Amino acid sequence: MIDLRPILFVLGILLVTLAVAMVAPALADAMSGNPDWQVFATSAALTLFVGVTLMLSNRARVRRLTLRQTFVLATMIWVVLTGFAAVPFAVADLGLSLTDAVFEAISGVTTTGSTVIVGLDRAPDGILLWRAVLQWLGGIGILVMAVAVMPLLSVGGMQLFRVEAFETPEKVLPRTAEISAGITFIYVGLTALWSIALWLAGMSGFDAASHAMTTIATGGFSTRDASVGAFDSRLIEVIIVLGMLVGSLPFVLYLQTVRGNLGALMRDSQVRWFLGIALGSAFAVAVWQWAKSDAPLDKALVASAFNSISIMTGTGYTSGDFQAWGAMPTIVIFFLMFVGGCAGSTACGIKVFRFQILYYSAVAQVHGMIRPHGVFVVKFNRRPVPDAVTGAVMGFFFLFLTTFTLLALALGALGLDFMTAIGAAATAICNVGPALGEIAGPSGNFAALPDAAKWLLAAGMLLGRLELFTVLVLFSRTFWRG
Repeated sequence: MIDLRPILFVLGILLVTLAVAMVAPALADAMSGNPDWQVFATSAALTLFVGVTLMLSNRARVRRLTLRQTFVLATMIWVVLTGFAAVPFAVADLGLSLTDAVFEAISGVTTTGSTVIVGLDRAPDGILLWRAVLQWLGGIGILVMAVAVMPLLSVGGMQLFRVEAFETPEKVLPRTAEISAGITFIYVGLTALWSIALWLAGMSGFDAASHAMTTIATGGFSTRDASVGAFDSRLIEVIIVLGMLVGSLPFVLYLQTVRGNLGALMRDSQVRWFLGIALGSAFAVAVWQWAKSDAPLDKALVASAFNSISIMTGTGYTSGDFQAWGAMPTIVIFFLMFVGGCAGSTACGIKVFRFQILYYSAVAQVHGMIRPHGVFVVKFNRRPVPDAVTGAVMGFFFLFLTTFTLLALALGALGLDFMTAIGAAATAICNVGPALGEIAGPSGNFAALPDAAKWLLAAGMLLGRLELFTVLVLFSRTFWRG
């Protein structure tokens, strides 16, 4: 049997943190005279009570979690926090059902950005701020997990990024806890910096803070129905593009940069690949848009960079309906959904390093066919990649595509048209936000989908955010027998 006491103790700490976070939207509603502040105050009290109870009743001296405990904890964190985060959505005067409240909460916590709320322009400040806070907390949560937890679980090749167990000269700080603290400091600093930049660019203080949180977290929840397009400002779009790129780079490398290793970012091959794909795709879409329409080149560059980078990083902001640009841009943007950002960032998707490993493996295979007696080693950042990592990456790709296919088939079986089913499955498993098609496309939302589809998509968001294996291993009999 798995000892659940340390797991419940950690969940208690996180619930207390979530309760404290509910104070911000309560104050926002109180200051604007909205009675929903009582909803957040009550939700905070309930969450605080449960969190403190779990902490007090499960105190146990456990220095280190076992592997099985870590798997259970990693999944329970997102499930439990989603449940309590959904309470304000369900109780507030938004007309949301339980299904819609859970969908909105898990979309926020996983930084997906899909929404079922219609009328954001008229929504209370507290609800808008709560959506931003959830994505901001989800972003820092996945960062800490990516550095401290995922590598230990050997999930889909993430063991390549071990910090303590891997003896390397790039070790930034002596302990994972210190690394997590350093990352949190940088995360908060970047959020504050982008809040100021957006405010100076013309946003209100409230909109600037909300969009800064969801930009650095690559979440994509906006305070407007038309997303960032509602502000009609090229400067704001450029600032957000830079923020999305910053949020999609490895935060450990920011730590190295702050500590004096100024070339750490650009020496990393994953960063170079990511920037090359992002900027190259944006330029290709811009040239197409410029050639096929009367749009000036500078306007086309900003619009294509904003929307393609937003989709690639899993942020999900839109400044217009990119489906109207034509088939080629839509296809490019659809495939960018799967790419994602760098490992150790707030971005989602398959992650660039996995494409690198597959590419290097394919090159080695081709060279081996030409020179059968040669030895060709797959390398990542000038280091040999263990066979176990290559196998994990290939296994992840297979499982990812299988899960995407099954999710799309299930949505199709519920009556969704082909484009909506494919787009919704992709946006859920990749934690992007907007999908394709008329219902849940760039200018729509997911409110019109049947409840069964929303639950399927919620499960897809959780699977995608936790790198599939972390959740699916819990359904193995061997896991529970061990």
